This record gives sequence, C-alpha cells and structure tokens, in this order.
Amino acid sequence: MLAVDTNLIVRLLANDDAAQTRRAAALFASEQIYLSKSALLESEWVLRFAYELPPQNILQALRKLVGLPNVVLEQQREVAEALDGFEQELDFADALHLAGSRRAGRFATFDKKLIKRAEKLTDIELVLA
Repeated sequence: MLAVDTNLIVRLLANDDAAQTRRAAALFASEQIYLSKSALLESEWVLRFAYELPPQNILQALRKLVGLPNVVLEQQREVAEALDGFEQELDFADALHLAGSRRAGRFATFDKKLIKRAEKLTDIELVLA
C-alpha cells in the first residue's frame, strides 16, 4: 500500500500540470492507495483557496477519489460522514472534526454558525463555549 501526499491528490484532481498529473494518475492506477484524513483535509483547503473551486465541485472530486476501488481511507466511516456533512453545507474541516469527535459525545466551539448548521446533522451534543 502506498500513502500519498496532498500534492499528488491535488495534482490528480486539478489536472493543471500534465506531466505531474500523468505521474499521479499512474500511481493511482497501479498501486493500492492509502488516503489519510489530513491529506484529504489539506486537499480540500488547497482546492478551495488556491484553485477557488466551488464546494460542489470539490465534493464531487473527493467522492470520486475516495470511491476508487484501490483507495483505502483512514477511518472510512468518519470520512464518509464528513463528506455527507460537507454536502449539507458544513465546512469540510468542521465536518471532519465532528465526525472524529463521535467517541467523545460532546463537541465545544465558539462558532455559533457551526452549531446551528451541525445540530440537524449529528447526534453529538454541541456546546457553545
């Protein structure tokens, strides 16, 4: 299994450098790929800020990526839950933090908007700090 860095994910999804995109695609085609939550999180951030892609495009790209048959995800259930939250207009980072906090049962934040958006999407108790 081969873990990949954010830059390979972004290159594959952005397709903005032909040579590097071909190399990234060749790895994804020939290896079993391990995607860490942190690499996915950073990839979403890069696509949103550096490439200015709309959330829906990022969501579609990430869903296709994690759905590849040779891709193994770190904490697959949490990533799937985070992508669902992202689809429901949560920030991807917030959705991933919430999904990863299920074991705690409670989640504290100063972000009132996050609480308002997330309370419909999770059974985790949301606490305004």
